[in-house]
Amino acid sequence: MKKTWGGRFQKSTDPQVEAFTESISFDHRLGPFDIDGSIAHVRTLVKAKLLTAAEGKKLVAGLQKIKKMLAAGKLPLDSSLEDIHTAVEKALVRLVGPLGGKLHTGRSRNDQVATDFRLYLRHAVKEVVTAGIELIDVICDLAAKEKDTLMPGYTHLQRAMPVTLGHHLSAYAFMLIRDMDRFLTAWDRADALPLGSGALAGTNHPFDREFTARQLGFHSVLQNSLDAVSDRDVYVDFLAAASTTQMHLSRISEDLILWATTEFGFIEMDDAFATGSSLMPQKKNPDVAELVRGKTGRVFGNLMGLLTVLKGLPLAYNRDLQEDKHFVFDSTDTVVGSLRTMKGFLSTVRFQREKMAQVADMDLTLLATDLADILVQEGMAFRQAHEVVGNVVCYSIERGKRLQDLTDHEFKKFSPAFPKGTADNLSVHHSVAQKKAVGGTSPKNVVDQATLIKKQSAEIKHHLKHL
Repeated sequence: MKKTWGGRFQKSTDPQVEAFTESISFDHRLGPFDIDGSIAHVRTLVKAKLLTAAEGKKLVAGLQKIKKMLAAGKLPLDSSLEDIHTAVEKALVRLVGPLGGKLHTGRSRNDQVATDFRLYLRHAVKEVVTAGIELIDVICDLAAKEKDTLMPGYTHLQRAMPVTLGHHLSAYAFMLIRDMDRFLTAWDRADALPLGSGALAGTNHPFDREFTARQLGFHSVLQNSLDAVSDRDVYVDFLAAASTTQMHLSRISEDLILWATTEFGFIEMDDAFATGSSLMPQKKNPDVAELVRGKTGRVFGNLMGLLTVLKGLPLAYNRDLQEDKHFVFDSTDTVVGSLRTMKGFLSTVRFQREKMAQVADMDLTLLATDLADILVQEGMAFRQAHEVVGNVVCYSIERGKRLQDLTDHEFKKFSPAFPKGTADNLSVHHSVAQKKAVGGTSPKNVVDQATLIKKQSAEIKHHLKHL
């Protein structure tokens, strides 16, 4: 098939080169956005008097028909067409004749693909954020429901202090809220039009680029044509947001994988979100969470891949930039799939509340910090209290007794500052209830956190509706 750029060449492209350079096998995803951009370009050509109104109407009708063909899977996408842009243009020529050749007036594939990809990116942000908010809402509801569920909190994977399950869950909701803000920031940075920049230097035609931008919903136009055709910063922003989101999902997965073990026993996975073993009949494996954790590597790799492609490129456009789409498409699919799958996992998981509370309550030394705080309230410096309680902890472990089971006599062995009835103020319930300062794990705070998350979630939903 004759190339759109074939006039300069006297030999056909080598079949191996043609296969190596084609992008239609993956950039066909840009098809609807390419057609939208082309329709806006046609109307800009009419406004610039480079097309008559009748020509513009005919071209727009043809492009709209091609969009329906694409949606129905009836648009030829042969690799000889190189890319989706050429496929659309060739189809248009078949529909409207030589008039279709006017579509590309004043436009390069450089500013065309930059526009298409920004349009796609805005679509991808909406898809990711919608899936993210759905997961956040599930976590938020769980957090409120589990506001009183006691469990040990961990640092270094060692039991540290009592917390509530609701508090633990809401931490992830706050992380994901920040992630959605990052995606929306990527949207804002993508909200400028490259079209009208030509191949690199702009165009000789009197294009009203603000008019084009309004048609496509962009709030501004890129101000430097060299930058417009070669900039891929917005995709780096998107991939960075995707990487942070997937990292957070991986951390959630890690907790769930640990909690599903017999050693922890904090959750029971729903059969629909677990798998078994081909050899061991008893197995119920957290493959869903493991795959979310595992897919984090490919999302990180996509970010590093694009940065590597970009790092040595001179201005302006270089064919290396064709590689950008793989990274963004793959990360979009991976993050959206992970968010939706995690929503299903958490919507169906059964928390073993009694086991969680029992582990927290039976731990010998989980209330050590609370014990130190009792001494602080009696006027002792915290550093001294820390040392005193460290000695009490050793005593408690040696005798296999919980701190809250020690007698006043035993406490007094370590410091006369321990008040009468010290053990009466040592319980996991009391410990959690006392964490009343903003951000603490008390049940009231967990409800407040859930309310705040719901508010922030609603704000993001409202923002999405107006993008």
